Amino acid sequence: MSKKATVRLDGKAYVIVEKGEFDRLRERRLPTLPAADADGHFPAVAYARASLARKIVRDRTNAGLTQKELAKKAGIRVETLCRVETGKHTPSLATLHKIDRALNAAPVKRQRA
Repeated sequence: MSKKATVRLDGKAYVIVEKGEFDRLRERRLPTLPAADADGHFPAVAYARASLARKIVRDRTNAGLTQKELAKKAGIRVETLCRVETGKHTPSLATLHKIDRALNAAPVKRQRA
């Protein structure tokens, strides 16, 4: 784990991390939400899939869990969780229930700013 230092500028807290850690975090991409069509409508399934993926990633990182840890707690394969988190897969209701149960059981370690 990298060492971190907190710096306050203009009342805001900033965290200093090693360049390698910064590069790794910067490369982490959340699924992009689809663009609206000419009439301003969004494709419902693609939008729901991306929104769900973003929420799962946010909740998992807030709980301080890796994909491997969450998958184990949920009783699903890491590959399945990865496909769900990248927005490339629409999970079954049973899979969503397992993920939700595991996330609700995990203590929240970090609050969103």
